[in-house]
Amino acid sequence: MLILGIESSCDETSAAVVKDGREVLSNIILSQTETHAKYGGVVPEIASRAHTEAICPICSRALTQAGVNLSDIDIIAATNTPGLIGALLVGLSFAKSLAYKLNLPFVPVNHIKGHIAAAYLEYPGLEPPFLAFVASGGHTSIMDIRDYLDHQTLGATRDDALGEAFDKIARAMGLSYPGGAEIERYAKSGGSSAVKIPLAKVEGHELDFSFSGVKTYVINHINTLIQKNGGLSEKDRCDIAASLTGNAVKSASVRIKRALELTGHKKLVCAGGVLANSHICAALKELCGELNTELYIPDKKYCGDNAAMIAAQAYYEYKMGSLN
Repeated sequence: MLILGIESSCDETSAAVVKDGREVLSNIILSQTETHAKYGGVVPEIASRAHTEAICPICSRALTQAGVNLSDIDIIAATNTPGLIGALLVGLSFAKSLAYKLNLPFVPVNHIKGHIAAAYLEYPGLEPPFLAFVASGGHTSIMDIRDYLDHQTLGATRDDALGEAFDKIARAMGLSYPGGAEIERYAKSGGSSAVKIPLAKVEGHELDFSFSGVKTYVINHINTLIQKNGGLSEKDRCDIAASLTGNAVKSASVRIKRALELTGHKKLVCAGGVLANSHICAALKELCGELNTELYIPDKKYCGDNAAMIAAQAYYEYKMGSLN
């Protein structure tokens, strides 16, 4: 079964052809990073227009790279939520119109479920149940994956997501967009305990996150250094990046460990753009080694937003009859 997947939830226009939910035949991604870098973040209206311009040629390239025609496609899928509404509508409208024209089933896919399904592409033998940790620019969640369609949220951010906090703090430090990659680079030369940052906890809710306070604390620390010293030194930037990364690792590790205890799972899937951070991946590997838990992290090309993960989840949505 061949699925044409489309992803347009934020600032990547992507189309992919995936066979039976596991085998990637093509996965084309057009990033708008350079376009939005001058603004220090994604501008929704600009993102929507860029998706509109790119969606047709991107789908054509995905079919060509896969070596198939539209007549070979069995299912068309697209991200339907969550995301930037204007950006989502571009991919959804295009995918629905194409499905209607070709008289093919259309499958809407939740973006977070798609991130989790990215692991199926990297690990063909992986099957539920397992625990999932999703960390990206818009989402930070811990989920109990009981089956391909049965996803129960155990904990989530109450405000800012981890990736969003990274980007906003990086901007305050004068680093280029996207900030997550810059934070990772600077963290390599800093001290992970140089800045005492409060953990992203929510009192009374042991598995939830709150990165708004983390973001505010670090930005206030940055502003204090700028006022005292007239700016930030390279050492300041490295220490802040390393301390922020260490804080993120500890905040996530404590909650993941507790969720594994509560569910009894011995498999952990970690997904989302933040998992491209080598420091966080290394810490999660160490944690899973201590807990005798199998760790599954997709390759970097599947960690960020992409259509292959959407097509992967769509296969199971269709196979199990979930077309609403």
